[in-house]
Amino acid sequence: MDGVLTSVIAISGTLAGSSFTYLFGLLNSRRTERVARDERLRQERINAYVAFAGAMTELRQAVITTWFIKQRGDEEKKRAAYTESDKRGAAADHTRLRVQMLTEDAELLRLADAAFEPINGLHDAPDLTTLRKYEEQSQAILSAFIEAAGRLVR
Repeated sequence: MDGVLTSVIAISGTLAGSSFTYLFGLLNSRRTERVARDERLRQERINAYVAFAGAMTELRQAVITTWFIKQRGDEEKKRAAYTESDKRGAAADHTRLRVQMLTEDAELLRLADAAFEPINGLHDAPDLTTLRKYEEQSQAILSAFIEAAGRLVR
């Protein structure tokens, strides 16, 4: 009888140990997967935020270049500059869509949308002073975007 009881206790202990090992392994693998997924999302966000800031900077520069060419009156260069500005605008809009897909932060989304407002002003600036005002406004909004994005990914 003592032998049977010892065997039952040994088998029960082995089964309990195996069950706990399996359970802890499962929980650990789920946690590892969650951490890896969160890190991939964080990296995607960083890439999207950096791409957006770069695209907006390139768009602003292309629009300013277009403004200066427009002031000189060279029609052929003006057409090419408008084409380049349009390409940069499409790229910036594309990166804004990536930002929208990867974040739910209302402030960041508002800043991404607001970054386009001074660009529109740059197109129609009547003089160099107004152009500089819109350029500074654009940089200020972009700096606020970068600051807000940085807080989210740190």
